[in-house]
Amino acid sequence: MKSIFTLKEYFYKYKNMYILGILWLVIVDGLQLAIPKILGRITDALQANAVTKADIVKYALAIVLISIMVAFFRFLWRMYIIGGSRYMEYDLRNRFFSHLQTLSREFYDEHKTGDLMAHATNDINAIRMATGPGVVMLIDAIFLFTAIIILMIKTIDVKLTIIALMPLPFMIFTVTRFGRIIHNRFMKVQEAFSRLTEMVQENIAGIRVIKSFVQESQEIKEFDRISRYNVEMNVRLIKVWGFFFPLIQFLSSLSFMLVLGYGGIQVIYGDISLGDFIAFNSYLLLLLWPMMALGWVINLLQRGAASMDRVNTILNISPGIKDEPDVEDVKNIEGSISFNHLTFSYKDNQPLALKDINIEIPPGYFLGIVGRVGSGKSTLVKLLLRIYKVGNGEIFIDGKDINRMPLRILRENIGYVPQESFLFSTTVGENISLGNPEASTDQITAAAKIAHIYEDILDFPKGFDTPVGERGITLSGGQKQRIALARALIKDPEILILDDALSAVDTSTEEAILKDLKDFMKDKTSIVISHRISTIKDADEIIFLEEGSIAERGNHQELLNRKGLYYRLYQKQLLEEKLELED
Repeated sequence: MKSIFTLKEYFYKYKNMYILGILWLVIVDGLQLAIPKILGRITDALQANAVTKADIVKYALAIVLISIMVAFFRFLWRMYIIGGSRYMEYDLRNRFFSHLQTLSREFYDEHKTGDLMAHATNDINAIRMATGPGVVMLIDAIFLFTAIIILMIKTIDVKLTIIALMPLPFMIFTVTRFGRIIHNRFMKVQEAFSRLTEMVQENIAGIRVIKSFVQESQEIKEFDRISRYNVEMNVRLIKVWGFFFPLIQFLSSLSFMLVLGYGGIQVIYGDISLGDFIAFNSYLLLLLWPMMALGWVINLLQRGAASMDRVNTILNISPGIKDEPDVEDVKNIEGSISFNHLTFSYKDNQPLALKDINIEIPPGYFLGIVGRVGSGKSTLVKLLLRIYKVGNGEIFIDGKDINRMPLRILRENIGYVPQESFLFSTTVGENISLGNPEASTDQITAAAKIAHIYEDILDFPKGFDTPVGERGITLSGGQKQRIALARALIKDPEILILDDALSAVDTSTEEAILKDLKDFMKDKTSIVISHRISTIKDADEIIFLEEGSIAERGNHQELLNRKGLYYRLYQKQLLEEKLELED
C-alpha cells in the first residue's frame, strides 16, 4: 500500500478538486442520513394517529427535495473526484511515457514492448480506479460509518448499536487477510496481461514472417496457451474476490439478524418506539453500504497498489545515458573525432566487442569501415552516439570527452542512418522532417533529392503527403533506407554516419547517392560502414575490423597492395559481380 503514497505529488497538485469533491460527497452523505429520521417521525406520527394530509405532503416534499439535492451534489463530486483522478491518470501516463524516452538502449534490450504497453494502459488504469472510485468509496465508508454510529448511539439506543456492531471485528480480520491475497494475485494478473500484450504485439509486427513460414496454426496454439494462462490468473483472483464479497455481505447481514431480534424485543417492551426501530433499521441499511464498500475499497486500493508497484519499478530505473553534473557548456561541434584505446563489452560476462581501438578523424574526413558480421562495426558508431556507455578507453569530439558533452548537442550534430531504417506511421514528408521539424518544403525536397528518393516520391499517390504505413510497410527496403538518409541529411549534421545504410539500394543508385553526398559533406566528417568495398573505396582512410580489433588500415590502394583481408574481400566481391553479369 506504500506505493500509493508515491502519488502524493499528484494529490497535492489536484488538492482543490479533491477537497471540493470530498466536500460535495460529505454533503450527499449528510443529506442521505436525514431520510431515515424523517421516516421514523412519520411512523411514530402514524402510530399515534397524529398525521394530517398536510404533514404527509410536507414529509414527502422534504424527501423529494433531499433527493434532488443529493442528485445535484452527487454530480458535483463525480466531476471533481473522478475528474481529478482522470487528470492524475493523464499526468502519470505522460510522466511514464516521458521517462521511457530518457531510458537508454540497454533498458529496451531487456524489456519487451508489449510489457511496457501493458504498464502504460492497464496498470495506469488500475491506479486511476484507486484514486477515483477508490477514494470515493473510502470517504463514503469512513464518513457514513462514523456518522451513522454516532446517530444510532445519540438518537436511538447504545445497546442496540453495540449489538449491531458485533460482526465488525470479524469483518476487519477478513478485509486484512483477503487484502494481501488480492494484492498478490492481481500482480499475477497484470503480469499475465503483459505476456498476452507482448505476444499480440510481436505477432502483428512479424505477421509477414509468420505467413512466410506458414506458422499461423502454431502461433494460434501459442496464443491460446498464453491467453488461457491469462484467464487462469484472472479466475484465481475472481475466486478470492467472489468469496470475499459475499463473506462481507454475510457478516453485514448478521447485524440485521441481531438487530431484528434484540430491537424487536425492545419495541415490544416499549424501550424504543416503532419509529425509532424503523429509523435504526434504515440507518443499518445505510451502514451496509460502507461495510460492503470497504471490500470494494480494499480491492481497488490493492489493485492500484499492485499496479503502482509495477509502474514504480520502471520509474525508479535511472537513465543509463544522461548528462553528467560536470557537463561542459558546448554550443556546437566542428567534427574532429578521436578513439583512444577504446575497449567495450555489452555485458561483463560476454566477449569483448571492441579491443583497444585507436582512430584519429580530422574534420571533413571520410572514414570507411569494413569487416565481417559481428566484427564491431556498428558498436563503434553506437558508442560515438552514446547509445551505450563508453567502456574502457575514451572518445573525444573536438578534443572534448563525449561523456562530458551535452547529450542533446552531441546527437543534434550527428546524422545517423542505421541499416534497419525505422519509419513512423505518418507521411513521407513528416518522416523526412523528423530530423528538423521546422524544415521548409524546399529543405525537405533538397534532402530527398540528395538521397535520390525524390523521383520515387513524385510517383507516390500523394507525393510527400503519402502515408507510409506502419514501419514503412508500403515501401521497398531501398526506399525506406533513402527516406531515412534524407531524414539525417535535413539536420545538416557536422558528422554523418551511414551504418550499412545503402545495403538495399542497387549499385548504380548507390554510386549516384555517394557522388551527391561527397559534395554535401565536403567540409563535414563522414563515417561510412559498408559490406561493399565499392561504397568506401574513395574514403580518406579505411579500417578493416576483425573480431573487434583493427586488423588493417589505410586507403583503398594501400590495403590492396598489402594483399591481406581487405584484398581477399575485394577479390571475392569482384568475382561475385562478374558472375552476376554473366548470369
